[in-house]
Amino acid sequence: MRTLARTLTIGIASAAISVLSANAVSAARISNPVAVFAGIDKITGRITTFDVYIDETVQYGALQVTPKVCYSRDETEAQRVDGFIEVDEITLDRKIRRIFTGWMFADSPGLNAVEHPIYDIWLTGCKQESDVPAPEATN
Repeated sequence: MRTLARTLTIGIASAAISVLSANAVSAARISNPVAVFAGIDKITGRITTFDVYIDETVQYGALQVTPKVCYSRDETEAQRVDGFIEVDEITLDRKIRRIFTGWMFADSPGLNAVEHPIYDIWLTGCKQESDVPAPEATN
C-alpha cells in the first residue's frame, strides 16, 4: 500500500512539474525595441505620450529618459509589460542627477512611476515599431 501511494505521489509531482514547465515556456518574455511612456506636466496639466527606443535618451521637460529593456508577453498570455528604466534630471545649474534607476510595470503605474516636482512619467507599454524614426547608429 505504501509503495502504491508513493508511486502515485511521484506521478502527480511529475505531472505538476511538466505542466509548470510548459507554462513557463509559453509565458516567455518578448524583448521590444520601443518603450512607450506617458508624462504629465503638473504646471499645465498636459499629458503626453512618447516613444523611446531602447538605449536612446529622450528629454521630457527637465528629465532625460533612457529605457534599457522593455518586455511584454505574446498575445496568447495576459499582458504584463515591464521595463528597466533610467531617468536623470537636469538641474538649474545644468548638472545631470540620476533620480531613478529600476523596473517600471505598466500594469502598476503608481508602483515605480517617476515623481518629480513638475513632471511625472510612467511606462505604458512596449512595441516592436514606432512612427518615430529610429536613432542613427554611431560607429
